[in-house]
Amino acid sequence: MLAATAMLAVPALMLASCGNDDGGDEASGGDNGKIGLVFDIGGKGDKSFNDAASKGLNEAADELGYETKELEPDEGGQNRAELLESLASGGYNPVIGVGFLFADSVLETAQAHPDTTFAIVDNAYGPEDEAKTKNIKQLVFAEEQGSFLVGAAAAMKTETDTIGFIGGVETDLIKKFEAGYEAGAKHVNPEIKIEAQYITQPPDFNGFDDPAKAKTIAKSMYDGGADIIFHAAGASGSGLFEAAVEARGDNENIWAIGVDSDQYKLVPEDQQKIMLTSMIKKVDVAVAGAITDFDNGSTEGGVTSFDLEAGGVDYSTSGGFVDDISGDIDKLKEQIISGEIEVPITPQG
Repeated sequence: MLAATAMLAVPALMLASCGNDDGGDEASGGDNGKIGLVFDIGGKGDKSFNDAASKGLNEAADELGYETKELEPDEGGQNRAELLESLASGGYNPVIGVGFLFADSVLETAQAHPDTTFAIVDNAYGPEDEAKTKNIKQLVFAEEQGSFLVGAAAAMKTETDTIGFIGGVETDLIKKFEAGYEAGAKHVNPEIKIEAQYITQPPDFNGFDDPAKAKTIAKSMYDGGADIIFHAAGASGSGLFEAAVEARGDNENIWAIGVDSDQYKLVPEDQQKIMLTSMIKKVDVAVAGAITDFDNGSTEGGVTSFDLEAGGVDYSTSGGFVDDISGDIDKLKEQIISGEIEVPITPQG
């Protein structure tokens, strides 16, 4: 299987998005071809993972002159394969599945349409599937590296030496966020206490779209002494932000940490004050890059990894709340890139 480290070399995508606003099934855009995308749980409007994918799709399509179509699976996601098939059969090329839950559906549909290029976010297939993935671009990230940086930031900023992590669903992928966050925090303070909790367990993946449960968990953590909580829970993260605003009151050291996008720029104004930083995962750049590669004639599959060195993950500084420690965080970033610090992908406890 092909493997590469992405350099994020995509064209300047300057024009406004051409995608449909409601994430529905109406196509829009240019005349150079048709690109289809199916969202993950939470759908368009999650202010996180799905919105980043949509941004990358529509910026690239607008720049390059493609028509776009965005679809959302049903609540349980059982129709993922059906939606992918409808796009491929309808002449959309490439076809993009957003999230690791598309692994089986993309593999199945790609085999049925060998002349169509597919892309999947957050999944790399194993060697046993190499012959079946020649037309599947696999876009993966070093989430643990970006999470290490925000974990370090949390440890530098906490006043209670207790911080929290909320995962949407306890999967190997989301454990990478937890592992990096834990490692970064303990690198700064080996004695720090980290409370970690997941909203749901597989096969229930609704933890990525349950703000109410996330809010309940966050409230319990804040009440228990945590003053900073990081989430990797998709649309559920809005519940964390609500809990942080309510918990803050007169305590200016209650914080939340966003994920995937710079969530300071996406949340309501009253929530910006609690957004310490975000672990940025540049899904938009990965999706746009895959489309640009296709437009340049690259139709073959393979794995592209977006890590710190490639600029695929990072931490945000919007709001200025980490300006006083950004120099220290940047030094840690350099140590990860150089290999001096190796970040685990599973929690060490």
